[in-house]
Order: sequence, then C-alpha cells, then structure tokens
Amino acid sequence: MNYQLKLEEIIKENKDKTPKLLLHSCCAPCSSYVLEYLSNHFDITILFYNPNITSKEEYDKRLNELKRLVENLPHSNKIEIIETRYEPKEFIDIAKGLEDAKEGGERCFKCYRLRLEEAAKYAKSNNYDFFTTTLSISPHKNAEKLNEIGEELSSIYKINYLYADFKKKGGYQRSIELSKKYDLYRQDFCGCIYSKIERDKQRKENQ
Repeated sequence: MNYQLKLEEIIKENKDKTPKLLLHSCCAPCSSYVLEYLSNHFDITILFYNPNITSKEEYDKRLNELKRLVENLPHSNKIEIIETRYEPKEFIDIAKGLEDAKEGGERCFKCYRLRLEEAAKYAKSNNYDFFTTTLSISPHKNAEKLNEIGEELSSIYKINYLYADFKKKGGYQRSIELSKKYDLYRQDFCGCIYSKIERDKQRKENQ
C-alpha cells in the first residue's frame, strides 16, 4: 500500500470538515513536520506516551521540547497535548526475552504496538475520529509495520487509523529544517536503554 497516497485520500474525503485526530508523538523533531502538515486538516490532540524512554530526565526533556514546539509552530487548527503516565516497567515487560534483539527488529515492533495501542484506546474512549503516530517520519522506523499494527488495532478497537508514512514527499527533510528553525533538541538515540547502548557502542567504534 502507498501510505502517503492513502493519507491524501482520507484528507480529501474529509475536506469539508475538521476531524479530531489523536496523534501519538515520540518527540518534538518528529512531530514538527507532522503537525505542520496535519494541522491544516485536523484538530489535533497529541498523546505523549513513551514508557520506552530510558530516564525521567530524558522523558521530561522531550516533553518540554514538544510543548515549546506547539507554542511556537503556526497552525490552522487546534493542537493540544495530553501528558500520560511515565511507567518504564510497561516497556521493560514487553521487551523481556528480546533484550539482545537487533535494533529495528521484534523488540521495536512490540514497542510500536505498546504505544499505538495506548493511542487507539484513548482515541476510542474519547470519541476521536482517527488515531495515528509520528513514528513513521523516521528513516529508522518501519512504516509498513507501523501501519500494519495501526490497521490491526483499528479493527480491534473500532476506531479509524490514519495511514501514513510521513517521511515521504520530503517530510523527514522538512522535520530537520523545522528542528533547526526552532532549535529543537534532537536526540541521537530512539529512547530506550537498548538503543542507548547501541549508540554508545557506535560512538566507541567511531573513535
């Protein structure tokens, strides 16, 4: 499936109204282009649910940068942020047995599902029209798997999933431009302890 084309079709189908979108966000840089783009078509509530983040300090830093972005980014329709619990155990539990898995593999897929399922539940309980995530903007994230999980959760929770591959049509490059414009903190690891270990390993190898 061409996820960008599917997204454009959904936007076109809803052009005479402003649907309510529940957008899971991982961080400000990944959200920048997504918000710039989607706020022209949706009322957006950002769900900041990321129990994978390795420390409370890192979690707060990313959340505060997201708040700063929303305050400064021009947008046509409403954007608000919902802060959820920070419970790292929820990520650790789903990662059990996969601690040594390759970055970008099965452990990451379980993490996708953990966060997307929280978004699906919240969207259903609070009468949103769609739910989706910013994660597909990253070239390090598997957009096909993200959309596959989103589609499955849509069926389970009876809530529309907004298909997307936000890195398409220059989305990732635009996120870099916006990050520079707003001087956003761009972390150099996904968030979890395992990605941090992988980053530290690569740093040593490059020394």
